[in-house]
Amino acid sequence: MQRRSFIKKVGIGSLAMTTFPLTTIHNDPEYSIVELTGKATIDLYGEGINLRKEAHDAFVLMKKAAYSAGFDIKMISSYRDFYRQEAIWERKYISYTEEEGMLPIDAIAKIIEYSTIPGTSRHHWGTDIDIIDGYPKVNGDVLVPEKFEEGGPFEPFKNWLDKNAEKFGFYLVYTDDYFRKGFKYEPWHYSYAPLSKPMLTQFRKKNIFRMIQNETFEGAEHFTTSFLKNYIHNNILDINPDLL
Repeated sequence: MQRRSFIKKVGIGSLAMTTFPLTTIHNDPEYSIVELTGKATIDLYGEGINLRKEAHDAFVLMKKAAYSAGFDIKMISSYRDFYRQEAIWERKYISYTEEEGMLPIDAIAKIIEYSTIPGTSRHHWGTDIDIIDGYPKVNGDVLVPEKFEEGGPFEPFKNWLDKNAEKFGFYLVYTDDYFRKGFKYEPWHYSYAPLSKPMLTQFRKKNIFRMIQNETFEGAEHFTTSFLKNYIHNNILDINPDLL
């Protein structure tokens, strides 16, 4: 079970002047493969936030700035361990193959439009968030791209994020770039770059291919060598260049 540390709210000065430049010097710790794949217990901060300390503090400042601008940032998802991701994966795989009758390879292709293979999710790192504006009344699934686009209930919030999120170190991960491959556009998914960039760098040095091959969750037996190479290249690495 993950260990959470809840901290008190901190006061801030001028939000407008507060930024988290990526040029900040970090003595990056060494992250183990167990930690990077969501199988380790890590310290998480903030009730309902659940991020690493530095990412949590930046998020609190961004949330306060957004509130001053008329938005209520609601956290839909932040840290997610391997076993939670495994449950999401297997629920979808079983639904597509057994209930909808899809072939395994087609089910896997459908899943990875938006969901990651367990062990490869950026949400394992405690740096990434899925967020919406909590003020608009919205029916159905809130994490739908159209709801962030022109005329959608989250359009004003998305416009604010486009202008301000990077000031706090948060960058859109899966951009609306026509030439980008991998996961589909997710206007709700942001990553705290000062931490996630060095984590991705270290993750790339691990034997991701072998790690995935050794997993035994539903559908993993259908991962071919070609599929895994494409998944690593397109889904893990074809992201916002500012996060590489």
